[in-house]
Amino acid sequence: MVPSEALAKEGCLYYTYVLESVSQPDQRYIGHTSDLRKRLAEHNAGSCLHTRKYRPWKIKLYLAFEEIDRARDFERYLKSGSGHAFGNRHLW
Repeated sequence: MVPSEALAKEGCLYYTYVLESVSQPDQRYIGHTSDLRKRLAEHNAGSCLHTRKYRPWKIKLYLAFEEIDRARDFERYLKSGSGHAFGNRHLW
């Protein structure tokens, strides 16, 4: 396995993303990935049990980070109580 620092130096980015259900816009999903297009396709194909019910999905928001730890931490924050409040006020 290649350390995240080495990948960042090669130009790899990590994304924290928010998906919104097209069929039920009040449903959102928050995650992180290094390949945003592939991950969206997986969600829309039903590969993820947590998002299968509300397909199809569209990307509502994403942020790019050079380090996977930052993407993971921001995902965790957005899923927290204060992160939900921040998102409701400023992001969605």
